[in-house]
Amino acid sequence: MATKQCEPLLIAEDSDEDFEVLQLLMQQMEVQNPIYRCTNGDKVLDFLYQEGDYGNQDSLPRPSVILLDLNLPGTDGRDVLEQLKQDRNLREIPIVVFTTSSNPKDIEFCYQKGANGYLIKPVDSNELEKTVQAFVEYWLEVNIPPISNSAQ
Repeated sequence: MATKQCEPLLIAEDSDEDFEVLQLLMQQMEVQNPIYRCTNGDKVLDFLYQEGDYGNQDSLPRPSVILLDLNLPGTDGRDVLEQLKQDRNLREIPIVVFTTSSNPKDIEFCYQKGANGYLIKPVDSNELEKTVQAFVEYWLEVNIPPISNSAQ
């Protein structure tokens, strides 16, 4: 299945194994969107603000959606979510939380802070594939993201 849009996807995932599985599933689904990965919350913020390791790169693409793990080393995913949704230049980027946490307090917190979706990582591989497929179909194929400030 090919995607209609080829806008970048930013995945914040510290687990190499989880990222490799996501990448493999998206390859099988023929996702054409460029995929960028940050392994901790600080790198997500550096990527979006073009600071730190990303400070010398001329123009990093603005992701059309961020798939955010909550339990990231360094700046936690909850803090990343809160900070990005308070930033007037970045708050329009949809953030979909992708986590092992099914804690109702995490779910409520994330939606209160502006998360656009909350997906629980299934343990079962078939369920994981269905969840990733649903993410790809909605967020990468059907959903129309806001026009970025840089594109205006």
